[in-house]
Amino acid sequence: MLNHEAGKTLKQRLPLGMVATKRWLQEQGLSLHYIDNSVRREALVVAVPGVYYRDETRPTWQGVVASLQRMSGCPVHVGGLTALELSGVSHYVQRSSKPTIAIYSPSKLPTWICRVNVEATFEWHGTKRLWPDSLMRNQQFLRHHEWSAGLPRITYSCVEKAYFEVLNQVPKSVSFEHADALLQGLHNLSPRKIDTLLKDCLNIKVKRLFFWLSERNQHPWFKYLTPADYGLGTGKRAVAVDGRLESKWQITVPKEM
Repeated sequence: MLNHEAGKTLKQRLPLGMVATKRWLQEQGLSLHYIDNSVRREALVVAVPGVYYRDETRPTWQGVVASLQRMSGCPVHVGGLTALELSGVSHYVQRSSKPTIAIYSPSKLPTWICRVNVEATFEWHGTKRLWPDSLMRNQQFLRHHEWSAGLPRITYSCVEKAYFEVLNQVPKSVSFEHADALLQGLHNLSPRKIDTLLKDCLNIKVKRLFFWLSERNQHPWFKYLTPADYGLGTGKRAVAVDGRLESKWQITVPKEM
């Protein structure tokens, strides 16, 4: 590939604000020699060893996520609290100058993602004990965020799926009160989507928490759900430390709730 052709390919494959690994750039047809020369003449900047961005613009967290999604060989998306915020459900989402971006994938994130200098912290959440691979790839439960015109969009969980992902973090990093407050505002969830999510969800704790909180809030969509359809398992589940047993759903919950 001639230098001018390689330069055109580089600009097409590596938009401003995004990153790419050396291996991925080679897979796009760029030679190792061209990549190394681009670094020497500062057309490419080393974000971390083996990961580059174009010299005009530093990467953003959105660009890093979009880059990860297009280079990854397995399903990966933004989920949980971050997805709720992207959906506009942010009444109770904590904001800070350096947000934490929740990324969901069955495989661990590459080590470089947490070393790229952006104004965000990336937090991996494994999905092997939450969602089957088929649901991770099901476009019905994914949304797309256009963070910059003409660039690859960020894929994130729809509200229903994101809320289940939030419940998976109770009580480790999300409080019962926070999960309850979030659900209070979710009046218009899709019963059809919830039905599929409950049937596919691999986590008994999450399903029982969902029913307990849904019963507390009594939104219109709740009457369309039949708990017996969803394999809620047997036996008690200790969720809240030093909590009381909620006899109907067989989980421990905070005494004050």
